[in-house]
Amino acid sequence: MILGLDVSTSITGATVVDSDGKIVYNEAWDLRKYKDFFQKAEVVKGKIWELEDTFLIKEIYIEQSLQSFRSGFSSAKTLSTLSRFNGVVSWLCYDILKTAPEYIAATSARKKVGITVPKGTKAKECVIKHVIDNVPDVAITYTKFDNVKPECYDKADSWVIAMAGHIQCKTKN
Repeated sequence: MILGLDVSTSITGATVVDSDGKIVYNEAWDLRKYKDFFQKAEVVKGKIWELEDTFLIKEIYIEQSLQSFRSGFSSAKTLSTLSRFNGVVSWLCYDILKTAPEYIAATSARKKVGITVPKGTKAKECVIKHVIDNVPDVAITYTKFDNVKPECYDKADSWVIAMAGHIQCKTKN
């Protein structure tokens, strides 16, 4: 089994796929109501223990955290917090699942699974469209105004990471 994580301090997406790339778990862990960094980490720790109890995870892939500034994107403080949280979640995965995670850049992961992002288009919109059109096992829910709910983007992103990991594992063997 392969675990793919899209780590964030607001909503973390988690997908587990089997050796055939079939989704056996796809959830969004909503951390928004927890204000404290360490409370968020405790919640994720509990979720990873649940995964450990349910699945025999052999590989872990985590979306690489952003390393640089781009105008109109995250501040230095946000990038620092995200990077720290990514590190904590990485350690929890290693400690609980006894497997060192590998990191995949979002752009590389999207390319591996065949998602292209045209210039001037938001990547998250391309990912969600691809998932809606091609991946029925990722449940997409909508607001009363017919917008995709925020957690669905994280579920979709974690699927991309898990599938990119699955493809990477197949090419290794």
